[in-house]
Amino acid sequence: MLRDFLRDAGLPPQRSNPHVLLVACSGGPDSLALAEAASFFNRRGDYTVGAAVVDHGLQPGSAEIAEAAAGKLRGMGLSPVTVRRVQVPESGMGPEAAARTVRYEALDAAAEEAGADAVLLGHTLDDQAEQVLLGLARGSGTRSLAGMPARRGIYLRPFLGLRREEVEEICAAQGLEPWHDPTNADPAFARSRVRTSVLPFLENELGPGIAEALFRSSRILAQDADFLDAQAARTYARLRAEAAQTPGTDGPAETETPAAGGGPEEILLSEESLRDLPPAMRQRVLALAAAELGAARPSWERVRAVESLLRREGSAGPVQLAGKVSAYRQVRGKPVPQGGPSYGNLVFRKKSSA
Repeated sequence: MLRDFLRDAGLPPQRSNPHVLLVACSGGPDSLALAEAASFFNRRGDYTVGAAVVDHGLQPGSAEIAEAAAGKLRGMGLSPVTVRRVQVPESGMGPEAAARTVRYEALDAAAEEAGADAVLLGHTLDDQAEQVLLGLARGSGTRSLAGMPARRGIYLRPFLGLRREEVEEICAAQGLEPWHDPTNADPAFARSRVRTSVLPFLENELGPGIAEALFRSSRILAQDADFLDAQAARTYARLRAEAAQTPGTDGPAETETPAAGGGPEEILLSEESLRDLPPAMRQRVLALAAAELGAARPSWERVRAVESLLRREGSAGPVQLAGKVSAYRQVRGKPVPQGGPSYGNLVFRKKSSA
């Protein structure tokens, strides 16, 4: 399974100049089973396999747990094996999100140092089902409900189609003794409640197969999201090009004001063209405009607020988005900050840091 997955990802086994893989391992059942599977190909010489253990320092004895995991990985013959100690900052994003951010920063650094072609993550079908349920609880859109991708950049998830009990069976068969993270059963975390209470309840009330059904839904939605995102990117590029060539009602439309950092500080898009788009496409295009100016992906509520400006009723804005980006519609006869009077455009502007 792992070999086929890597081959499909463009990383076929090869004895001459083998690809370098890095297993992200916590010492838990999923990542330990993945490391064991990868070690087989390492011994064969098909791949060069190392590992990285990230110690978040959030639990008593975390350093010892990380070193124990590293010892098991070295015993499998993996090299290099490094332990990365990180500090999880206190932030408004919550402890899980903050830990995830610093974890991937540490894995990025480990991959760069090892010259890795890919980093293998041990997420399973059960993790994916939990992710989809959490997305549903948040009222998320297609991309979020698609869950975790099997591949994103150098990060690969070969076990995404396996159940958690299957990887536990791999550990038992190989005589591995995984570490079980106590936070996985801590009701203080939403994911833990989904794992220990919500999914078992759904299985009991609706019958077995709920996790598999959620996984299938995530794969279908991932295909839909990929298609819509690609269409939105093409549509956004077209609207940007049209705005650059088409003068406004009262003067030329200034579609891009350079910022000090070299990127645009202001983007104009035709209101008429935006109104002609289907809502699913229009909302994605609006989000892309905000993202080009450096804003984090805006929430559905913020995108809807920007979209409401197109009705030309009430306030002309601005609607505040993340990253010091705002959106407003032009008022007839009023100049844009860096251009002459223009009308009929939605303006996205990033506040200058100067």
